[in-house]
Amino acid sequence: MGHVTKAKDDVTQPLARISRKDLDSLMSTLEVNVIALSECLVSRGYRLDMGGAGVPGLHYNLKGTGRMFLGNSNQPINIKPHTLIIVPPHTPFRIEASPLPGRTSVLQAVDGRSQTTTTGLIRRFVAGDSEPEIMLICGFFNAFYGSSTELFAPLAAPIVEQFDETSRLEQTLRAAMTELVDQEIGSGAMSSAVLKQVIITIVRRSLTSLNLWVERFALLSDPQVARSFAEMAANPGANHTVVSLSEIACLSRSTFMARFTALIGQSPMAVLRDLRMRQASKQLLGEQKTIDQIAHAAGYDSRSSFIRAFRKTFDCDPTEYREKVKREGTPQPPLSGQCSIEPGDPPES
Repeated sequence: MGHVTKAKDDVTQPLARISRKDLDSLMSTLEVNVIALSECLVSRGYRLDMGGAGVPGLHYNLKGTGRMFLGNSNQPINIKPHTLIIVPPHTPFRIEASPLPGRTSVLQAVDGRSQTTTTGLIRRFVAGDSEPEIMLICGFFNAFYGSSTELFAPLAAPIVEQFDETSRLEQTLRAAMTELVDQEIGSGAMSSAVLKQVIITIVRRSLTSLNLWVERFALLSDPQVARSFAEMAANPGANHTVVSLSEIACLSRSTFMARFTALIGQSPMAVLRDLRMRQASKQLLGEQKTIDQIAHAAGYDSRSSFIRAFRKTFDCDPTEYREKVKREGTPQPPLSGQCSIEPGDPPES
């Protein structure tokens, strides 16, 4: 990236590379699932060692100062109130408070897994039995479009941003935790919606941050591909082809295919089918639409082609899916990696 523009108040800011319309579309169709929420409390003279999670972790410091280390790195991330850190998947980390007086560098290590309490669906990891010097709210989550396109999938290095009280992130994260503690009906969905507000705040910051980490989001690093992807996500049932999508991106067909596949990791038509199946699975949760209506809304003229694609994604027919969700109450996740094109799927040109 590296390009900057001069704002009216004479403050140098990075150039936002994606349009507000495209960003709004991408954020409105983004799904966020809360995997777990937790608190990390570290007293002075202690450090809390945490293993890596299989999903990104969002860590927001409520009080105190200290340091975080990721993996085997000896480079500290300094934390103070309102510091937010997103830790990549599968990355262990440790949180260090200040040493006790007279013990300049000695910290007592605590394995977080051995000092854990649970209230409702909230886990608390504690290092030390005195008043915590550091208190973090931590959320582990997935942010995705369909089953194969995750916003944070390419994240290899941490994202670190300093917010302040005006950002209201603390209140938002506490609201998500309260929902999970209370365990009211729909608390999981409410917590996911609340955490999505935090994700949107982070994405907004990525477009103006002086840290220039916007390019870590594949979809935001290429505004032309993002424009086409936003159109697919907002209207998956439309008559999209590689040619029509490349025209939206103002790219040649070959250039669009190469850039889209490099960024997303799947071809445009494979991702489109994934988005269509996501829409169909949601519509099946209601009773208003017939299978034919859902197939048509997903862009399939043939009921058999739709059922074949749905079965490949969910390993069951649409009717079976609907009955299973009604019986068990939990939507069935799509099969991972099932994005190859089948006969009857949308053409690529």
